[in-house]
Amino acid sequence: MVKKQIYRNSGLKSIGKSRAPGKEKIMPGIISEHAVVKQVDETAEGQRIDNFLVKALKDIPRRHIYQLLRSGQVRVNSKRINASYRLLLNDKVRIPPVLKLAKPISRQAPYRAEQFDALYQDDHLLVINKPAGTAVHGGSGISYGVIEQLRKQHPDWKFLELVHRLDRETSGVLLLARKRQALLELHKQIREGTVRKHYLTLVRGEWKNSLQNIRLPLLKYLTAEGERRVAIATGRNDHDKVQQAHTLFALQKTWEAFSLLDAELKTGRTHQIRVHLAHLGFPIAGDDKYGDFGLNRQLQKDDGSGLVLRRMFLHASVFICTHPVTGELLRLEAPLPDELRMFLRNLDPYFKIP
Repeated sequence: MVKKQIYRNSGLKSIGKSRAPGKEKIMPGIISEHAVVKQVDETAEGQRIDNFLVKALKDIPRRHIYQLLRSGQVRVNSKRINASYRLLLNDKVRIPPVLKLAKPISRQAPYRAEQFDALYQDDHLLVINKPAGTAVHGGSGISYGVIEQLRKQHPDWKFLELVHRLDRETSGVLLLARKRQALLELHKQIREGTVRKHYLTLVRGEWKNSLQNIRLPLLKYLTAEGERRVAIATGRNDHDKVQQAHTLFALQKTWEAFSLLDAELKTGRTHQIRVHLAHLGFPIAGDDKYGDFGLNRQLQKDDGSGLVLRRMFLHASVFICTHPVTGELLRLEAPLPDELRMFLRNLDPYFKIP
């Protein structure tokens, strides 16, 4: 019989003791003058090559790393590979010379690591309640994301990797693996669809159906400004670039102008919930990429009604999985943040907030 454990944000202290770096200066200079060959050991076995390079080439933008992969400058065992290639034990990775003229920058991480509330922790897993506004990893002008801050706080931890990702403006349950065995097992569960991920989201409009399955394929693209976006795929799109996406929406409460939904991800595509809802005409309140920008501006103003929202209303509320080592069934829950809870309370004082 499988033992089930429920973990909420109670009884566990925040992670970390000292402050993560506040201001980080990067001086102009050369990151690497010559090609480097690295042999894959047990700590990197099974890791995607793009993630491996992000760690190996610190302070190099991710977009440049992907350019190196696409151009074939990165080789594994003297062969070209794509970004999704998973490393094998004793693979030889050739990293080309990389020059970077780094401008002095000064960035303050929005949260220090000790402010990340721990929902669950043991020798194999760390689960935190990620705040909105914090990226899960550095890159694209962000010096320190969650993973960098936690590694800085715990230099004695030999291994720490993200199990999955959350958008920067999404709050809630975020899993990190402290052992490669745990990471590989959880990735297997995700691939096989045995984990369950639930999000709470507030959308514009009156949602009608109590339960609704949405199956709409997605396609990633870049805007003219070079920003990453996702759209609903059409028959004209390249088939090999289209990703199937399935979301199950359950209505929690509807009001005249808004609806509160539970969104369960059946697939885990980039911006999946946001794009599905926007396409259906129910954009997420506060979504600055796919939302109702006029509504967002209105919600940011304090008109005395208490209906003030200065972030996206999307929260990873529940993550259910099997413990990768013990086999326990884990139900990991993150409470709704205060700013979202206050918005709902002002919207409807009589509504029992989940």
